[in-house]
Amino acid sequence: MGDRPVLVGLLLYVAIAVAPTVVLWLGLRALPAAVAAFFARRRRTDPAPGPCLESVVATLRRLHRQVRDSRPPTQVRTVALLAAYDETLLEVCAMVGVEAPLAEARRGDRAFARLLTEAALEDAGIALDPPG
Repeated sequence: MGDRPVLVGLLLYVAIAVAPTVVLWLGLRALPAAVAAFFARRRRTDPAPGPCLESVVATLRRLHRQVRDSRPPTQVRTVALLAAYDETLLEVCAMVGVEAPLAEARRGDRAFARLLTEAALEDAGIALDPPG
């Protein structure tokens, strides 16, 4: 045998036999995960800003007019309109920083909580029925 001990030769043989498997495993498993993580970090940006306050208030005023309209709509339309109006009220309250009683209201108390929320927005300077 040459000048190397048997153990060194055996370790060299195992390294040569196992190396292709390890390299292939790293290439198939670890490398794509690392590349994906790298690009995910680079792609990560700030969340897209939502709509501006003016457009949300315009939507709120439009829904407010439709809710107060004297024509009797269908029951389904009324439920959908009130749900959209309530959601927009809560969105404007969150944007302005006003506490909304409507957020915690139960089904039976929603009409009164809606009035309180409208009053809180009026006090904060958001006119739901602007003149003219």
